Parts: sequence; C-alpha cells; structure tokens
Amino acid sequence: MNTARQEILGKLRKVILTESDNPDFNAPVYHSIDEPLEKAFKQKLEEVNGSVHLFESESDLFMSLKQFLSKFNSNHICCNEPDVQNKLKDFNVPFLNCSEIPKNIEAGITGCEFLIAHTGSVMVSSAQKGGRQMFVYPPVHIVVARKEQLVTYLEDAYSAILKKYGKKLPSQISLITGPSRTADIEKTLILGAHGPRELHVFLV
Repeated sequence: MNTARQEILGKLRKVILTESDNPDFNAPVYHSIDEPLEKAFKQKLEEVNGSVHLFESESDLFMSLKQFLSKFNSNHICCNEPDVQNKLKDFNVPFLNCSEIPKNIEAGITGCEFLIAHTGSVMVSSAQKGGRQMFVYPPVHIVVARKEQLVTYLEDAYSAILKKYGKKLPSQISLITGPSRTADIEKTLILGAHGPRELHVFLV
C-alpha cells in the first residue's frame, strides 16, 4: 500500500515541466499615456473619488476656488504655506494662517511637490511649509498646483524630488491618491476614515 508521501511523489514525477518564454526586460513596465498629462491625471484621480478642477488661467482658478470655499465658514479654512497664501491674498480668497490646526477646521489648502498622471497621485512632503497635519487633518483637502508639476510616472516624481532637494531630502515624502477610505467593515466603502473625506486638486 502506497503511503501519502509516495502518492505525492508519484504525482510530482508525472508533472510535465515546460519552459516559459524568456521575459522581455526591455518591454515597458507601464502602459503609455497618449493624452495630455492633466487629462490623464484627472481621469485617474476621479476614478478613486477625488476631484480635479482644470483652468486655463490663474485668475480663473482662484475665482473658482473662492466660489468653492463660499460654502465653508471662512474662519474654519486654513492655509499655512506662504507661496499659496500670497496667491490667496492676491485674489481675496478667505483663509486663516493656523499655527495650530483648530478642531473645527472645515478645509485645508496646500500646495504639493508633484502630480503623477499614471496613478492620479499627489506627492507631498514635510518640506512644505504647512506641516504634515494639513495633509491628513482637514475633512476637505484642497491642493493648488501647476501643470509644470505634472509628471508621467512614479519614478519620474522620485527623480524630480531627488533633483529638487539633492542630499537634503525631506524627512517624509507621501503619496495621496484620492480621499481616505476603508472597506474593513462589511466591505462597505467609507470615505474619510483616516483622513480627508474629500480631495480636490485645482490645477492651472
């Protein structure tokens, strides 16, 4: 009588081994992007419940942002990045410089390092003057960005941030791909579980 071990070994001996095709290491890893990067970025981010607002001019962007923020209490909107603050002031967009993030904050406005078209991701870092809390604490996160910050793939973003900071890299580099979400409970998608429930990118 064959033992279980002998049966298993017998089956293994009968296996016909076939050689797989040699991989093509020169083939591209990612699919190509044939449309403008801003449109590809918009499509990918909106697939994961983010929003992208595209504009042809800076004035159009900030006028639209002002209208978008009108539904919030102006005393509950924070922006701590000087470059973004200066633009908000130029267009009379309401905000507060929050040295400490208030518990009743409704919206936070930040810039970013780069935007990745392939995944619809926003790259941010601790080198930005607003501090790390502004990326995770406000229930609505608004990113003001320029088309020059768009890159095609993730490795392009890493190469760009290495070029930007050299040996003095930020202590934290993060990727934000849509609002915070979880489906841990009964496989029901919940937005805003561990961070902002809304992510809006205003791009010019």
